[in-house]
This record gives sequence, C-alpha cells and structure tokens, in this order.
Amino acid sequence: MEGWLLAGSHPQDYERGIDTTTGTLVQMFKAAAYRNKRMRFAAAVKSKGVEIWAGGAGLWMRIDGPEDGKALGFDNMMNRRIQGTTDWQRYEVVLDVPQESVYVAFGIMLCGRGQAWLSDVRFEEVGTDVLVTSPRGEYPTDVRVTSFRDVPDQPGNLDFVQ
Repeated sequence: MEGWLLAGSHPQDYERGIDTTTGTLVQMFKAAAYRNKRMRFAAAVKSKGVEIWAGGAGLWMRIDGPEDGKALGFDNMMNRRIQGTTDWQRYEVVLDVPQESVYVAFGIMLCGRGQAWLSDVRFEEVGTDVLVTSPRGEYPTDVRVTSFRDVPDQPGNLDFVQ
C-alpha cells in the first residue's frame, strides 16, 4: 500500500493480522504546510477480538519538533481505547501543530491480539472551536517514529487505492 509503512516494536511480524506485541500502520510527513493550524486525523475503525489488557487499539497522532525525540503534541487514545469486537465507528485525534513543528505522524496502533480495520481516513484542518484531544504538555520521548528518508510533504493514499 503506497504511502503506508508498518512500524512499531516488531513491524516484520505484521501483515494486518494477529500478534501479541505492538504494531502500527503509520504515515509521516513534513509539518510545514500545517504549522499554526489545528489538525484532525479521523477514521472509521472496526475491531475483532481486541484485548484491552494488552493495550487495545486506537488512532494516534504525534507532532515532532526540531529536537530529536521531542514531541510537541501526542495522542494515542490511551484514555479511550478500542477494545473487543466493534462495528465501524468514527474516531478522531485533534492536535495543534506549533510553528516549530518538523514532522507529523499518524496511524492506527494495535497492542496485543485482535484485528483492526481502518477506512474513510481524513486529515483536515479544524477551527479552534474543536477541542484538542490531548492538551499541550509533556509527551513521551520514546515513541518517535523511525526516521524515514525522503519524508513527503503531505499524507497520501488515505483511501488505500494504491
């Protein structure tokens, strides 16, 4: 699937299937076009047999700054995880992209056993009337996406046709 990469603790173990570790489908791109904007990453997600004890599933988004490993914004739905078996439901992550942002990364994460499907993916600017889903503050520094060569300027293949 062009534009989408498998990443996480054991990406070589994933084929959009079941595993007992963590895997994530991720896109990473330059933040320049989105600086000083509030951005929403939203998608419909369906799940089957997702175990909450292992962490569950969820959308996530991270805003990286110029300092390696320093997140300026991060939300992985930790406080609203997808668990069990669910029909298609809409989820979203909303973050501000500060002026000093370098990269934006987003995707879906699955921790533990189960399956998660992703559809109707959107990445769009929203107004300040839409609340951020994770307040600005201290974010984990150990979740940085592996540095990619030739990081694109914008997300792509959000409809998975390529």
